Amino acid sequence: MSAPPKFDDLTPVLEGRGATGLEARGRVLRCGLAREAVAGGAADLLARRLELDLMLATDRRADRGVFAIHYLFGDPVADRFVELAVDVPPADARFPSIATISYPASRYEREIRDQLGLTPVGHPDPRPLVRHGFWPEDYHPLRKDAPPPGAWVDDGRPFPFRRVEGDGLYEIPVGPVHAGIIEPGHFRFSADGETIIDMKARLYFTHKGTEKLFEGRRPGDGVELAERIAGDTSVGHPLAYCQAIEALADIEPPPRALHARVILLELERLYNHVTDFGAIVNDTGFAVAQAHAARIREILMRTNARLTGHRLMRGMLRPGGLQRDLEGASALPAAIDRLRADFDELVAICLDNSMLVDRLRGAGRLTRRTALDHGAVGYVARASGIDRDVRRDHPFAAYGGLTFRVPVLETGDVEARAMIRVEEVRESAGLIAQAVEALPGGDFACPLPPLPPGQSAFGLVEGWRGGIIHWVLAGADDRLDRVKIKDPSFVNWRPLTFALLKNIVPDFPLCNKSFNLSYSGNDL
Repeated sequence: MSAPPKFDDLTPVLEGRGATGLEARGRVLRCGLAREAVAGGAADLLARRLELDLMLATDRRADRGVFAIHYLFGDPVADRFVELAVDVPPADARFPSIATISYPASRYEREIRDQLGLTPVGHPDPRPLVRHGFWPEDYHPLRKDAPPPGAWVDDGRPFPFRRVEGDGLYEIPVGPVHAGIIEPGHFRFSADGETIIDMKARLYFTHKGTEKLFEGRRPGDGVELAERIAGDTSVGHPLAYCQAIEALADIEPPPRALHARVILLELERLYNHVTDFGAIVNDTGFAVAQAHAARIREILMRTNARLTGHRLMRGMLRPGGLQRDLEGASALPAAIDRLRADFDELVAICLDNSMLVDRLRGAGRLTRRTALDHGAVGYVARASGIDRDVRRDHPFAAYGGLTFRVPVLETGDVEARAMIRVEEVRESAGLIAQAVEALPGGDFACPLPPLPPGQSAFGLVEGWRGGIIHWVLAGADDRLDRVKIKDPSFVNWRPLTFALLKNIVPDFPLCNKSFNLSYSGNDL
């Protein structure tokens, strides 16, 4: 274990804002702030180059008589975090907005208002975010006393889109029902001829109450639900959940489990990146290339099934390690290397096609500044010049002992997002080989002690789309009181709007596929 990071530069700043209960534990510094001090405290941390990684609210009226809001700030340079907690009394359920200094906060605050009924004072955009159009305005499902949803009906009110008007401009509505089997999302384009001058997305048609479903579960029973947050992230999400539970219980899984987790996570990255590359080139009309990508993906899925018993590798993870041992991994590096070579040949054929490259290059450009402002993560951020990767910056599982390169490109276009995937496929193959070679013997799990009631912790994972966070609050009787989930899509959906500006409408599918965001992971 590495030495605890230093907070000497941050502690005086927080003390100056009246922080209470300052406690540094491992890589996390926690404290409480008064409501009137939180905006200044957040500004201080942002000024010191920390970034708002997560924001959430909890209903603590039963045990503490208040609501509580938590702000998790991460340091992109050092492996350290600051978590601020702010109490909000039910009789005055308001808190100061920090949306004008942090765009990610603006979306978290709208979510908190919809889900728990707490009002962000001074928020510049009071429209609903998560709240379904049929919900009564006083229905806040994450309150502990919220009843089950009623039989609500559409009252005919239109969604409050902000319209773009002017001579020659028109709107193109797309969705929420689409031609394929993708989940529902509504996209409203404002166009001048074929040129997109604005796009507004309306999501949350598939809001499932996922975070509510965690409440009252035993820690081990949460894994099955975490595996189903997003079907293509059946390793990344449960791994982040397990790591949060392990941090809360103050345990570390055996080395064999840590190395096996690397193997599983990189296999998930492999099959998704191969699939995405094929889908991107298919949107240029190169269908035969997608067919070959699908062929490689199918071999990878069968490899997953042979290794774990499930094509999506469900049922392998548990808090404390693995559900069952990983067997047959010794033959994996050679098989993956053959598939990597197969994929490299496919990529070379595609990049040798000048018409295909012409469609990718320059399309859907997302600037580094816009990506930073929105807190973009994963291949979306790295394609726009942001050198961030949780595996390297905040090591977890066995990544701290492995060697790999984080590919970063500067152009921020569809071509860059496609090529980041290509480079990450190569790095994943190398990581799997290293993890298999270093895979130790011994136990593959350790016992999970009861969770300390009233305490919280988080798990952070670099999923194939980007950083995933699960924040867990333990309740009484070793049950879960609150689980907050951040899928990469939550912060990457909005930058897609900016990437589309000045592109033509027919290039929307290409730009959209290069982001490949999850409806299910966003619409919790």
